[in-house]
Amino acid sequence: MARGFDSKAVADQQEQAAAPRPAPDPEGEPTQTRARRRRLELSRADIERRLATAQVEAHKEMLRRALSALDEEIASLG
Repeated sequence: MARGFDSKAVADQQEQAAAPRPAPDPEGEPTQTRARRRRLELSRADIERRLATAQVEAHKEMLRRALSALDEEIASLG
């Protein structure tokens, strides 16, 4: 029975080795920075959507400030 588990482990390793690897970022941006930028961009899109439907002026102002802060943070990433 142990032999079967060993065979499975070897097969898994071979499968992982043959799996396509994610392409490196052409701009050379580190993975963590790219992931952070993506999260910020998603947050920004969400806030824009919420701003489009907001009706109370105070809420709209708060969302505009949040957009501004996100824009600054995205710009600081490069």
